[in-house]
Amino acid sequence: MAHAREKFQKRQTRVRRQVRKAAGDRMRLAVFRSGLHIYAQVIDDRAGKTVAAASSLDKELKGKLAKGCNVAAAGEVGKLIATRAVKEGVKEVIFDRGGYRFHGRVKALADAAREAGLSF
Repeated sequence: MAHAREKFQKRQTRVRRQVRKAAGDRMRLAVFRSGLHIYAQVIDDRAGKTVAAASSLDKELKGKLAKGCNVAAAGEVGKLIATRAVKEGVKEVIFDRGGYRFHGRVKALADAAREAGLSF
């Protein structure tokens, strides 16, 4: 029987493959969540570069957030990544949830990014 980490990596690979197949020329909004913080990046896979990044560790958010690991923090990170991406000229992305389920912090980040101007 596979261990939890191996199962997660399989799920992550499967999701990334589907995302890249469906992406076309859109950039990828990738999410990583740890036990203490949440991170988001807008990645241009063709050039292999990160266009915009935000996390609950950013100086802009550090004073606002009581904790970096809750839904409110994820919402703030979603707004921040969307404003940074729009400033770089990116309006359409494809959402890469990694191996995480689309609920809780991941969903809060996605909803906040949509409200702040990204479409996916």
